[in-house]
Amino acid sequence: MTTIPGLDAPAEQAVASVAEQLSGQVPLGVAYSGGVDSATLLALAVRELGTENVVAILGISPSLATDERAAAHATASAIGARVVEVETHEADSAQYRANGPDRCFHCKDELFTRISAELVSELGLTAVAYGENADDAKRPDRPGAQAATNHRVLRPLAQAQMTKAMVRQVARALALPVADKPAAPCLASRIPHYEEVTPEKLRQVDQAEAGLRRLGFTDSRVRHHGDVARLELLPQEMLSAVQQREEVDRVVRDAGFRFAAMDLRGIQSGAFTLPLVSVTHA
Repeated sequence: MTTIPGLDAPAEQAVASVAEQLSGQVPLGVAYSGGVDSATLLALAVRELGTENVVAILGISPSLATDERAAAHATASAIGARVVEVETHEADSAQYRANGPDRCFHCKDELFTRISAELVSELGLTAVAYGENADDAKRPDRPGAQAATNHRVLRPLAQAQMTKAMVRQVARALALPVADKPAAPCLASRIPHYEEVTPEKLRQVDQAEAGLRRLGFTDSRVRHHGDVARLELLPQEMLSAVQQREEVDRVVRDAGFRFAAMDLRGIQSGAFTLPLVSVTHA
C-alpha cells in the first residue's frame, strides 16, 4: 500500500501496522457505524485489500439515529465501499433493556452474533474487524470490547496504537467527509442506567436531536429523564440555545417531552456510565 501524504511519523507507522494486520484477510467485513473510527478503518481496508474484498456491515435497529444511517451510506459511498445492512434485535434481550453499565456489551454481542450467523457464510468472510481505537481500549466504560473479544473480531486501530487524534489525522489525509465528525454514541446512551430502554424513549431522543440539528446545533445529547429532556450542547452554542429558546422548547415538546433543561457542563462523554464503572474499578 502506498504511503498517505501529510501524516506524521507515528500516524504513518500506525497506518502501516493496520495494513500489515489486514493483509490477506479477504474478504473482510468491517463493523461500520459511519463514525470517524469505523470509516477510517473501512478506508484503510479498501486501500489495502481492494474494494471488491471489503464490505461495510451496518447494524440497523431503533438505537441508530435516522440521520446517522443516511450519513453512513453517504460516507461509505465516498470511500467506494459496499454496505450491507443487518437488522439487530438487542431490544429482545432483557439484559439490554435493563440498561445496566454493561448495556453496550449486549448490544455489540447481538451485532457480532448476527454478523456471524447471517453474513460470514453468505459473504464468505475470512474475518470481521471493528473500529476501536487506542484511546477507547483504555477506557473502563467500553464493555462492548469484551463482545468483540468473545467473537474474535479484529481491532486493528487499537492494536496499531492509533489514538483518536491519529484517526482524525488519517481521516483528514484521506479527505474523508467524517474527519471532524463529532462522536455519535447510540441513542440508548441517552437513557440513565437502570431505567428501561424502550423504542418510544429512543424515538423521542432521535426526534429531539434531529430537531436540534435543524436549528443549527452541530453536536448535542438529549438525555432522557422522563418528562424532562436534559440538553447537552457545545459550550459555544449554549447562547444560541437561549436566543432560540422558544424553538428549542418546541422541538423538545414535539418529541414528547414536557420540559427542556440545559446542562451548563455541556457535552459529557460517558456521562451515565463512567461514574458507575469508576466505582466498580476503584
